[in-house]
Amino acid sequence: MSNSNSSLPQGSTLDVEFAQRSDPGRQRDHNEDFLGHFQPATPAQARTHGWAFALADGVGGHEQGEVASRAAVEDFLAGFRTAPASEPLGALLMRLAQEANQHVYEIGKSSSPGGTAMATTLVACGLRFDRVVVAHVGDSRCYLIRQGRAMPLTRDHTVPQEQLRLGLMSAKEARDAPTRHLLSRSLGSDLFVNVETGEHQLLAGDVLVLCCDGLHNSVEGSEIAALTGHGGNLNAAAERLVALANDRDGSDNISVQLIRVRSVERVGMYRGRPYKLR
Repeated sequence: MSNSNSSLPQGSTLDVEFAQRSDPGRQRDHNEDFLGHFQPATPAQARTHGWAFALADGVGGHEQGEVASRAAVEDFLAGFRTAPASEPLGALLMRLAQEANQHVYEIGKSSSPGGTAMATTLVACGLRFDRVVVAHVGDSRCYLIRQGRAMPLTRDHTVPQEQLRLGLMSAKEARDAPTRHLLSRSLGSDLFVNVETGEHQLLAGDVLVLCCDGLHNSVEGSEIAALTGHGGNLNAAAERLVALANDRDGSDNISVQLIRVRSVERVGMYRGRPYKLR
């Protein structure tokens, strides 16, 4: 799966270009990842809604991982498309991720007599004006590439990482733990899920990277920054990242979305309405 697209008509408050790739890897015969995006059709829609990107990785060991990941992304993006105009991004992404979780959970429960265990990760971002909100569950990641450096905007929801945060395990122990791929939370496992969100300012030239563990387990953040952070072709960078992950491992599906910010308009908020900053 591949795709690329770019900017809105002149007059938009936010101008971005993007590329995305999804590959089954070298050892699997099917792809349980799914990714998608919402692109505003007009400058007015860019102001009221913005852009959205979402990537999901169906959980291995569960039935129909590809069904779970597709359902999560499609439900999330459908909700973004039909959201009330100018609903605050933070509240919107939290709501949509919770609704996607419930959607996957209900599909699993109704898919067969007695139900089917379905689960997926989800990492999603919404961009509007000069801000990005990132929502995630599981170990799919979002990086911000700025001035040649990769800054993680998410933290993995895995059992060793939770133990590391509680001081029960060292960083080396967490990195080498046999349970390092065991998720501590995922979409679809339960009716309710703890979604983590964060809001960040965007600058012209920034690149956002959404990826699954099939990529970040094989390619370091510094390498991702080197391939994406210098204004080069995003399609070529996405292809190179997938090829690099396949060369080093290839045992898992590999998916990545690259979003470059060409320009932003700085805004402030007053009583929930944006105003331009000089």
